[in-house]
Amino acid sequence: MKNKTLKIGVAAAVILVLAYFGVELALGSIVTAGVNRYAPKIIHTKVTLLGARISPFTGSGTLTGLVVGNPAGWSSDQAFAMESIHVKAVPSSLFGDHIVVQELLIDQPEFVYETRFLSSNIGELLKGMSASTADSADGQATTRSGKPIRFEVRHFRLVNGHVTIGLGPAAVRLPMTTIDLTDLGTREGGITSDQLALAVMRSVTASIVRTTTAAAGKIGSTLGAGAASGFKSLFGGSH
Repeated sequence: MKNKTLKIGVAAAVILVLAYFGVELALGSIVTAGVNRYAPKIIHTKVTLLGARISPFTGSGTLTGLVVGNPAGWSSDQAFAMESIHVKAVPSSLFGDHIVVQELLIDQPEFVYETRFLSSNIGELLKGMSASTADSADGQATTRSGKPIRFEVRHFRLVNGHVTIGLGPAAVRLPMTTIDLTDLGTREGGITSDQLALAVMRSVTASIVRTTTAAAGKIGSTLGAGAASGFKSLFGGSH
């Protein structure tokens, strides 16, 4: 009798473990498919997410291999890449229409900043996202019933980021300051996926411009005001 009970217990444990990983893999696939489907509509350029793994029981997980292409007409094939995005959400909200993210952490993202007269590749991405958010619902993630999913991010951090200015041997790689945002969508009772992406991208764009402008200032203190002015005009002007 004891052996039979033990076998039943082991079988039940195996079933639970398989069910856990099955649901976790399924949720990761849903997230990956959602990003690859909706993100290009928000940003108006190529976006690919390699994979995601999120626990439906703890709400924690990681998205890996996010790459965002450059708008048409720019030299580099990508505007930025994020090797890993760590997420900690309220588990009970994951399958509803109001997802609450307690922490969203992006570590070691890499940005490529190209400028041309009074425009930049990052600035073009931001403008496209602004237009998309204002004019269309195409970039909004929805439930199966078609209801827009709203997001609330209580703490967003981007750390150890770098921005590369220029291409080839003349490229300069600069460290970015940490971006720390709180309560995105909290006051509104949640915001749509395109609104969330736009809010984050505005802060990223501002950080990139600050980084390049600060670098120009350092060059100016070493080489003179003319060099600083030239650097700002080339890389840190209007975005």
